[in-house]
Amino acid sequence: MLTQHRHQGRHHHPMPGRSRVRRRRALLIALVGVVATVIAVGSVDVLNAGRIAHAVHRPGLTKGTSLPTGGSGSAGAQASYLGLYVSGVPLSYDGLTSFTRATGVSPNLVSYYSGWFEPFSTSFATLAAKHDAVPLVQINPKDISITAIASGTYDGYLKSYAEAVRSHHGPVILSFGHEMNGQWYPWGYKHTPARVFVAAWRHIVQLFQGVGADNVTWMWTVNTIWKKGNQIPNPSAWWPGSRYVNWVGIDGYFHNSAAQFSSVFGPTIADVRELTHDPILISETGAGPDTNQSAKIDSLFRGVQLYGLLGFIWFDAIGNTDDRVDTRASMAAFRRGAKAYGIS
Repeated sequence: MLTQHRHQGRHHHPMPGRSRVRRRRALLIALVGVVATVIAVGSVDVLNAGRIAHAVHRPGLTKGTSLPTGGSGSAGAQASYLGLYVSGVPLSYDGLTSFTRATGVSPNLVSYYSGWFEPFSTSFATLAAKHDAVPLVQINPKDISITAIASGTYDGYLKSYAEAVRSHHGPVILSFGHEMNGQWYPWGYKHTPARVFVAAWRHIVQLFQGVGADNVTWMWTVNTIWKKGNQIPNPSAWWPGSRYVNWVGIDGYFHNSAAQFSSVFGPTIADVRELTHDPILISETGAGPDTNQSAKIDSLFRGVQLYGLLGFIWFDAIGNTDDRVDTRASMAAFRRGAKAYGIS
């Protein structure tokens, strides 16, 4: 029987300071023909110039295929995704339907966190498909030797997991060892050598490919960087290579009312663009009640469009702070953004 694991995505690392986004040429790939300027006014980002040339539509759920994997801004990646994590998944879908009832917004990505040796939750994936949503699973190798994964010690478990994913037929997004450039997980920075993590990642992807689980979109998930003292470094050392990654996920939070999309995510997006042009998803984010939450939600919708990203996943639960969307203003912000995205 599946056991619900406590989500570990919220960390007690020091709060990053505000930083100016580096205006690298690579960051403008998704802004073809568009000049955009971000001006911080109060606690929201105001776009002075044109929006990103970015087609928005609800992604189709073609069975037996992975999701768009073209470079950011390419025709293959111009879908818009609005995702959600809620407490209780994958054992229950109730929290997701409650969010839809409260906000009128039906997420098209639904995420959960899976401990090592947990099987793929086929029942949850089936429910997600019935709600026109794609499951995103963060597989966390807690208390497991990453070297042993790379050497094949756990191939029996991984093959069983891959076969279950393949049998689901619909698209599934998988990520392994998220936020590895942070110090708070045993598979991450200062605990496991980056080369060992890379070897394990490649081994897992190759095993799934050998089983024929071609409905997987592989998302390499990093934490937003904090360069002061190299506390959360550039994630390049953990990059497995383009052959092994379809999407890049970035986890980051609005810690205070002054935080803007550009200061929270901009530097990390620029670093990722030095590695790859794969589509980027804000894979875990939130804002507590003291940050002007509704303004941060507005900022997220505008930010993913400005930077040409796939979308974002909101952490609608209590972590280090209470990031649940439970005020009229925040619910209205979700409705506005989803309408602009073409997601309902």
